[in-house]
Amino acid sequence: MFDLAVIGGGVNGAGIARDAAGRGLKVLLVEQGDLGGATSSASTKLIHGGLRYLEYYEFRLVREALTEREVLLRAAPHIVWPVRFVLPHHGGLRPWWMIRLGLLLYDHLGGRKILPPSHSIDLRTGPVGAPLREDYTRGFEYSDCAVDDARLVVLLARDAANRGAEIRTRTRCLGARVVDGAWHLTLGDGTLGDGKPGEATECTARALVNAAGPWVSQVLREVLGHAAPTRVRLVKGSHIVVRRLFAHDRCYIFQNRDGRVDFAIPYEQDFTLIGTTDDDYAGDLGQVAVTEAEATYLRAAVSAYLRRPVEAGEIVWRYAGVRPLRDDGASKAQEATRDYVLELAGDPPLLSVFGGKITTHRRLAEAAMARLAPFFPGLRGDWTVSASLPGGDFPWDGVAALHAAMRRRYSFLPEAMLHRLIRGYGTLVPDVLGDAACMADLGVRFGADLTEREVAWLRGAEWARTAEDVLWRRSKLGLRVSADEAAALGRWMG
Repeated sequence: MFDLAVIGGGVNGAGIARDAAGRGLKVLLVEQGDLGGATSSASTKLIHGGLRYLEYYEFRLVREALTEREVLLRAAPHIVWPVRFVLPHHGGLRPWWMIRLGLLLYDHLGGRKILPPSHSIDLRTGPVGAPLREDYTRGFEYSDCAVDDARLVVLLARDAANRGAEIRTRTRCLGARVVDGAWHLTLGDGTLGDGKPGEATECTARALVNAAGPWVSQVLREVLGHAAPTRVRLVKGSHIVVRRLFAHDRCYIFQNRDGRVDFAIPYEQDFTLIGTTDDDYAGDLGQVAVTEAEATYLRAAVSAYLRRPVEAGEIVWRYAGVRPLRDDGASKAQEATRDYVLELAGDPPLLSVFGGKITTHRRLAEAAMARLAPFFPGLRGDWTVSASLPGGDFPWDGVAALHAAMRRRYSFLPEAMLHRLIRGYGTLVPDVLGDAACMADLGVRFGADLTEREVAWLRGAEWARTAEDVLWRRSKLGLRVSADEAAALGRWMG
């Protein structure tokens, strides 16, 4: 029997599984597809406080998120790194004094210690103003962090497994019922991915967590037979990726006339990530895609600030995800709260997770364990605030030193490949490459700098099963390989 079963392998489910396993519980996590395969890999790739949430008086959420920036930066400096945002002032929108006041609050609300503070900037001088239209002459600069969101989910699951959790991907919970004071789960292997039904298996757990993300209400109704106590508002966020729009390393946050904000973020060395939209969604959760209207909106929002507009032909990738937000009755999707709600019912307990953000997943997991603690007498206390994630056991500002050490050990690697491997695996690069002494030792090359040895490691250690898992979630090499190369990788993986 498991102590805790978790349905859903997104950032919240993986975070709860990790936290629970680290407290000594026997944990099972089941995910119907790939880890982080839906909303958690479709974010804007930021660890941030949410500057615009201050306008909606979400002070508790912003404070918690601001604090978490530096906690996550210390825990995973290979996949989380500081970034500076440039906010050009638009005279017809929010007044100068309001933005400055908001940024001062943003600087001090979360106990910032590492990240530098905000300040005003003159956009008429320096590289950050060069891509902008001439009428944008002044603005602000402030700090947040970027993250590889899909790798964050995988590392949470990897850490949970290192602490004894059992992680089953491509496994759907077909049903769960209470028998003799425990949850009895029926699991179907292979119900997603290859389309084959597979054999059903049974397991039991003393407690159950429903962290199914956009499917949370569906799981409650159809799998668990419970009414959903909290209404969910499904909000779609769309993004596009284009060839790099500017040469410097700053990010932009642009205010739009409809009250939204959009980001333009340097991405994967050679690209710019643009996002996001906020639109209510009522379609198929398995078929979420960026529409032409949404792509046009994003291009127009960014082009309103740039000297050179973004053309449709520059888009190299587009992706969308559905955020399962708590329905607080907001009139617009962009105003709906990003805070989370944990609903606890019954004995044996069922805990359902509504809402949440990538940034606050760790605190959400702590809150979840606090709600479940009465059912596990003697449960160990909070521990994740100072614990590193796999590959992240080096100083937050130690990437250069790690790079130098790996360069000495693997002198044959091309510079761009070494950079990518360090950003993906941190101190685990030797686990991935082993005793390789030349490129030939890494085996078949599938395109870009992806090699057989890396793919074999991802399959054995990180639950990668398909070419898509490797190219779009364990890495972003899908931006660089051809369709034929991707197909060859898929054949190799079987």
